[in-house]
Amino acid sequence: MILYEYPFNERIRTYLRLEHLFLRLSTLMARSDPLDHHFAITTIFEVMDVGARADLKSDVLRDLEKQKQTLSAYRGNPAIAEGVLDAVIDQLDHCFIALNALPGKAGLTLTENDWLMSIRSRVGIPGGTCEFDLPAYYSWQHHDAAARQADLRYWASSLTPLAESIHLLLKLLRDSGAPQKVIAIAGQFQQNLPQGRTFQLLRLSLAPSLNVIPEISGNRLMVSIRMMRHAQDDRLHASSDDCAFELTLCS
Repeated sequence: MILYEYPFNERIRTYLRLEHLFLRLSTLMARSDPLDHHFAITTIFEVMDVGARADLKSDVLRDLEKQKQTLSAYRGNPAIAEGVLDAVIDQLDHCFIALNALPGKAGLTLTENDWLMSIRSRVGIPGGTCEFDLPAYYSWQHHDAAARQADLRYWASSLTPLAESIHLLLKLLRDSGAPQKVIAIAGQFQQNLPQGRTFQLLRLSLAPSLNVIPEISGNRLMVSIRMMRHAQDDRLHASSDDCAFELTLCS
């Protein structure tokens, strides 16, 4: 199944972008080729760019605290496993303390590393990290793979509290939804959203064999999905076939 996710607000959109970058970073760091490590460094810079939003850290801390309060209200409920509940609340506490202890925005400590910042200033220039532009960086790329990985882990460690917090918040958000099987009649699907409940994320799973691409739009009142096909002219065209898929709304 192919899973698509659509955020209903800017905050969740930012969380999903950061999650995407952190997953890419962990994948690239585990590899040994210098080219993979180059793109690992550029991914760190991308995280710093996304994390430069002034209110990001406060948003994440607020969401962690909100989730803790929501889950704490379930204490004493016989239908809830207290051990599992306590473990999740402990995770929330850990993430809150670690993130709150970080000074300033994501990756702020890395901005004090002149060597890294010299690379950052040139990665946006086509071919700007050639050996004649950044000989020190070119030399680093010839270090032993284990040494480069150790450097990457050290640089990424300042981003770990944010990564763990984003991962936990998105996991709790995704777990809040119940999947439902629906059909896009003639490639079109619309659903009015229940009033009095605010959804933050839509998840859509469909079989690769359908060979369709969903175009999703939505707001607090309604969700609209149109199935498209990638044609030979390299353009997307609306599908007129019935398409079954799984839809999950998360709040």
